[in-house]
Amino acid sequence: MKRLLVSFVAVALVAGCGVRPTGVLDGGAPASGIPEGMRIYFASDQGLRGVSRPDKEITELAAAVKLVMAGPNEAELAAGLTDLTAITGEFFVSAVEGHVTARLPRTPVTGVAGMAAGQLVCTLSRAESLLHGTRPDAVRVTVVAQGGTVGPYQCSQFLTG
Repeated sequence: MKRLLVSFVAVALVAGCGVRPTGVLDGGAPASGIPEGMRIYFASDQGLRGVSRPDKEITELAAAVKLVMAGPNEAELAAGLTDLTAITGEFFVSAVEGHVTARLPRTPVTGVAGMAAGQLVCTLSRAESLLHGTRPDAVRVTVVAQGGTVGPYQCSQFLTG
């Protein structure tokens, strides 16, 4: 009798759980993954934001730094994006097996610290991925500037939410 009562209660709970059948629901567009082409990163009130530069084909890592130095376009400025880097003078960028080093001998380390470092790290990670096939999340970037070194960093250390 006790087993019958327990079985009855279990069946009643499962049958009355409140889940009702529904029709087919639209789940929206499929996931698109990482956008193709070059992306550069600028600062905003919400953290770093990547913007596409599909018309820019890079053939060397230094070209990615030049894209950051060019700053956001008018639409990006209107959306609150800004370039926090303060790169001055010459610079050199090299990569060995996913380890990128940016040498900025005339730029004070304060000009490439914090979110400014994130701009370079994320932009160079994307460029290294495009140029050499390294997964962006595997790239490590070190910035050697006047007065110090920042990194090595991965882009994920600077992205929020």
